[in-house]
Amino acid sequence: MTPSDAGHFDLANPPAGFRDDPFAIYAALLAAHPVLRQPDGSVLLTRHADLDAIYRDTARYSSDKTEIFAPKFGRDAPLYEHHTTSLVFNDPPLHTRVRKIMTSALTPRAIARMEPGLIAAVDALLDRMQTRPQIDLIEDFASAIPIQIIGNLLDVPHDERGPLRDWSLAILGALEPVLSEDELARGNRAVEEFVAYLKDLVARRRAYPGDPETDVLTRLIMGTSEGAQLSERELLQNCIFILNAGHETTTNLIGNTLALLHDHPDQLARLQADPALLNSTIEESLRYLSPNQFGNRETTEDVIIGGHQIARGTNLHLCIGAANRDPAVFDDPQRFDISRKPNRHLAFAGGPHICVGLTLARMEGRIAVERFLARFPNFRFQDGRVSGGRIRFRGYAALPAKL
Repeated sequence: MTPSDAGHFDLANPPAGFRDDPFAIYAALLAAHPVLRQPDGSVLLTRHADLDAIYRDTARYSSDKTEIFAPKFGRDAPLYEHHTTSLVFNDPPLHTRVRKIMTSALTPRAIARMEPGLIAAVDALLDRMQTRPQIDLIEDFASAIPIQIIGNLLDVPHDERGPLRDWSLAILGALEPVLSEDELARGNRAVEEFVAYLKDLVARRRAYPGDPETDVLTRLIMGTSEGAQLSERELLQNCIFILNAGHETTTNLIGNTLALLHDHPDQLARLQADPALLNSTIEESLRYLSPNQFGNRETTEDVIIGGHQIARGTNLHLCIGAANRDPAVFDDPQRFDISRKPNRHLAFAGGPHICVGLTLARMEGRIAVERFLARFPNFRFQDGRVSGGRIRFRGYAALPAKL
């Protein structure tokens, strides 16, 4: 797509190939149409500076989705109840109260105490893969790690974790710009089943509390030391949020990083020669293939962005994937460089809504990639790589490999 053609880009009806490779279109939008009105009246934004400013300004740009999601889901739908109650789609004071309780459960000390269990879980997966001639790095590795970690976080019994991934994929899939009736039905059914399961799990935990230092569900039930507590509805929906937010994006981070290193053997060789580059490798993967490609805000007053007058109540599509390749911020932005510094990516959003689990996600990515490469330095992909096929989230559905 040329810069002139980019003026006709419609996020709800993207051209063929966009889901697999959106980056040429992102570059064209950045060059000629960084503020682009969509046919439905919403506005697509791609510049890093615009997104960064919007993330920091919660007064003029709202995260609340009670109105925007009503026509999409219907006000009585389980998906509507979930997505309008979870932390990410709310403003203060609800956002402030819920986030404070979550951060009290996800302290640096609590996360550090998770590391031995994470290492053990990763090593167990590697042991199982070692005996097989071919594996799928998504199903057998990348997606299995966050399920175990979030399961441990909420102390979900191991024999009850089977449905968690499918529930998560169905609920997050409902955030795509356009949904089929089947996708909508699957998302609603997943919320219903997840809530029913969590009601039982919470009842068991209330009867037999865990250690609040390590059991996040017990901590969420207890609330903060100042007495702030979640309602039952807030508790259930934000437990779903914790699983969802920690699952697909972390799966994508691990899968994307291994794919990028495989596809850039010069960078893989640099990392193997200098393991101290691991942290910056994770950051560059987050920038180059951001697991979450889009966020949204709604204007609370008339604003001007990039010289464009935008009315109060306008839905803004914040294109993280484009902003993280903005040449105004990143030198040679289309190059994957594991030593890139500075690296002011927006993969975790920013401002008061910066991802509450970013420290845990980084730890999962670091340990998974480090231990995988130490065990299988000569891994090679096989035919059959499958893109995740989504617009909002970027990752792989399958990565067949020989180890």
